[in-house]
Amino acid sequence: MKKLKLVLILIIGLSIDLQAQELDANLQIRPRFEYRNGYKTLLPEGQKGTSQISQRSRLNLNFKQDDLTVKLTFQNTRTWGDVAPATTADKNGVAVFEAWAQYNFTEKWSAKMGRQVLSYDNQRILGEMDWAQQGQSHDALTITYKTEKQKLDFGGAYNSTAENVFQTPYTVANYKAMQYAWYHNQFSSDLGLSFLVLNTGYEYANADAKLLVDYKQTFGPYLTYKNSKIDSNFWFYGQTGKSTDLEVSAWNAAANFNYAITDSFKAGLGYEFLSGKDSNDGSTVIKSFNPIFGTNHGFNGYMDYFYVGNHLNNVGLQDAFVKLGYNVNKWQFALMPHVFLSAADVVVANNKMDSYLGTEIDATFGYNFKKDITVTGGYSQMFGSKTLEVLKAPGYAGHTNNWAWLMISVNPRIFSWKK
Repeated sequence: MKKLKLVLILIIGLSIDLQAQELDANLQIRPRFEYRNGYKTLLPEGQKGTSQISQRSRLNLNFKQDDLTVKLTFQNTRTWGDVAPATTADKNGVAVFEAWAQYNFTEKWSAKMGRQVLSYDNQRILGEMDWAQQGQSHDALTITYKTEKQKLDFGGAYNSTAENVFQTPYTVANYKAMQYAWYHNQFSSDLGLSFLVLNTGYEYANADAKLLVDYKQTFGPYLTYKNSKIDSNFWFYGQTGKSTDLEVSAWNAAANFNYAITDSFKAGLGYEFLSGKDSNDGSTVIKSFNPIFGTNHGFNGYMDYFYVGNHLNNVGLQDAFVKLGYNVNKWQFALMPHVFLSAADVVVANNKMDSYLGTEIDATFGYNFKKDITVTGGYSQMFGSKTLEVLKAPGYAGHTNNWAWLMISVNPRIFSWKK
């Protein structure tokens, strides 16, 4: 550790001038054990569950010099045992999660460019996706205007597969171009309102092999009301435009209300509706809402049956839930049962099935072991229906579909320097 600090001091010393400078370096080591026995989908008959340990390792470097701020984050994600002990190369290698520079032109105006996290409001549409070991970041330019109570971000991105010299298909599973604007007004200490407009363009080849880009718009308000007892929010997002030459018409709405019964015990309830398309609907219109870049693990149950790399262009979802939370000393406990229903009709052989999809029970805990060490874990179980079997074929609802996890997060600051 002393050698590392000496090296960093020497590096800094080469660039010392009269300007104020700050440098901070911190690590994150985050292994997570998971037992998956019907995780993300119902376990098919004859299949057995599995277990594994994944790990995120990150090095964050933060530098500030007057109006300039720079961040560089390296990370490696792995599954324990995915390479041999004596391997000469890592399977996933080291990736750059964040690499951006921000300049503050004035107290109100700033610009950030490079690989960065785009995270807004409750992260339903744009989020860091921190649960996933790899996280989520974008190559983008963001312009920010902020005052004491208001903030406006607008930015965009334009992507290519490489430094090409002629038109080349964009084959990465990502947007070709993106623009967005986000505005927030904190009317009072209790009441806040945001509005997001997101325009995503995906490239595709038409029947004549001509490369085209269709744009889909996602837009809507996010309202919060919070005081010492109440923590509530409401949102409504519409989706329109085109996707691979198909019309888009979808929407998402939700309301959540939480109340602090005591300083330690909180209770809440919520409901979310994500539009879908009847399974026997023969139209070409896309009616199923897509949360796009949301931190979807935080919604619709922790077992990730819906919208975590699945359930897109489907019958949509209704999610009614209760949340109970209890904190004592260094411990945090939560219990959240969900009742899931389809938002559109599930039709099999001209017979409309029951819209009830199942009930999921999520139980979690957290423990602040030390200053830089936290332990979290949980257990979830899905009680699926026959309708869910249709959507998750060849899964079997009669199986004990459950999931358990335990994660340790170590986040030490290894170096901090200021002059």
